[in-house]
Amino acid sequence: LQLGRQRRSVILVDAGEPRNGPAAHMHGYLGGEAIAPSELTAAGREEVRSYGGEILAGRATEVRRVDDGGFRVELAGGHAVMARRMLAATGLVDVLPEIDGLSEHWGRDVIHCPFCHGYEVRDRRLVVIVTHPMGLHPVALFRQLTARLTVVVDDPTGVDGAALDALEAGGVQVRRARARRVVTDGGTVSAVELATGERLEADVVVVGPRVRARAEALASIGVRPVAHPSGIGDAIETDASGLTAVPGVYAAGNVTDPSQQVLQAAADGSRVGAMISFSLADEDLRQAARGSAHQADWERRYADSRLWSGNPNGTLVNEITGLTAGRALDVGAGEGADALWLAEQGWRVTASDISQRALERVAGEARRRRLTVACLHADANAPDPFASSAFDLVSAQYASIPRTPDDRAIRNVLAAVAPGGTLLVVGHDLEPLRRPVETHAASRPFDPEAYVNVEDFARALSRSPDWTVEIHETRPRPAGAASASHHVDDVVLRARRAAT
Repeated sequence: LQLGRQRRSVILVDAGEPRNGPAAHMHGYLGGEAIAPSELTAAGREEVRSYGGEILAGRATEVRRVDDGGFRVELAGGHAVMARRMLAATGLVDVLPEIDGLSEHWGRDVIHCPFCHGYEVRDRRLVVIVTHPMGLHPVALFRQLTARLTVVVDDPTGVDGAALDALEAGGVQVRRARARRVVTDGGTVSAVELATGERLEADVVVVGPRVRARAEALASIGVRPVAHPSGIGDAIETDASGLTAVPGVYAAGNVTDPSQQVLQAAADGSRVGAMISFSLADEDLRQAARGSAHQADWERRYADSRLWSGNPNGTLVNEITGLTAGRALDVGAGEGADALWLAEQGWRVTASDISQRALERVAGEARRRRLTVACLHADANAPDPFASSAFDLVSAQYASIPRTPDDRAIRNVLAAVAPGGTLLVVGHDLEPLRRPVETHAASRPFDPEAYVNVEDFARALSRSPDWTVEIHETRPRPAGAASASHHVDDVVLRARRAAT
């Protein structure tokens, strides 16, 4: 969120291999016992999007350096994300001991933390299986929660014998034997069977897993976990700002410290996000740059060869044919196919775009065709981006405008339409993009919910008596123009502003 407020980041949700622990333990830490983790996640993502951040459901498979010193994050399914800085908040994977039946009950009646789940299992029969020295750490707390507690020392290597003696003196049963399997009855845990054949009755099994930092995708740029001093597993080392040994790559949360729980990890993420923001701002100051990440992304896209066919969007052609030519504003003009076509139809056209490279191509093509097109370098979210001008036609065709909490871009676009003028907004039908993807094998090219869409404009128009919506519908893209390159539906909104 610290990064999103500055509209600086694309935030990737790597859902490839989640931490295996019970999600419900988030409740108590965040003070919302009645809030489902999925609801909490959804609310957080919407808040990030409201500040211009993107949430991409996908899996990062590899990270590579690029020529400008930034990073290219390869995603499953063939997409990629470009970045100036990277923050690894990928968490941990719990590595459970190989005891038959243990993993099948993990997160239900096999637990690990007295703070996360202890109250819910109070007064029940608990068997704690110790497979490494840190596995003994929570036993004294569990003793406070139940009198029916047994400790099984599955692997005595490094385990403090004096601590075991103290537990026995305190009334805790201790078995020094290997755990063979977890016994179930009717789908729930009923006992732990030892290698000796003894069965220890149990309602709940406690086991402290080892942990593995999820950093596989970062190995290609030299970020590799090291053994954590606790002996519980590994972690990524960082300095006080969250920076790893690789310049430009930061890490936060329990991927850097396995002891962090939800609140600590969230606080660490906030702190490191602020450090990244300072780093980017200092770099921009040195380079005398003020451009947003959104602008930099589009400049990078237009750095290569032409992206579009040069044909106008078919819906634009259909919807404005028959209108009297006047002043026209093309919002998000790109390389200018729509703006050039409008100029050929006699419109006095201003092509606006956040990318200076794109506008240079518009100007060059206009000169080649001997057309007059004014080029305006503008961010629709900036204050007064269109210089308080009024246009008879304002067209926004598939414009990628980041959301803001105050809907500034929508207000700016509507204000650019002259009295009696026409607004035409065309966007992708987003429903297919909202369907879940299998993140192990696929990813989204962008986050549709992070950008202003046609429905946002429709809601704004419905609140004003100065507008008449003439068309608002979903329809197939027309054939024979640039917009027919993919056979998907579009959402079309055409509205007219009152003459007075």
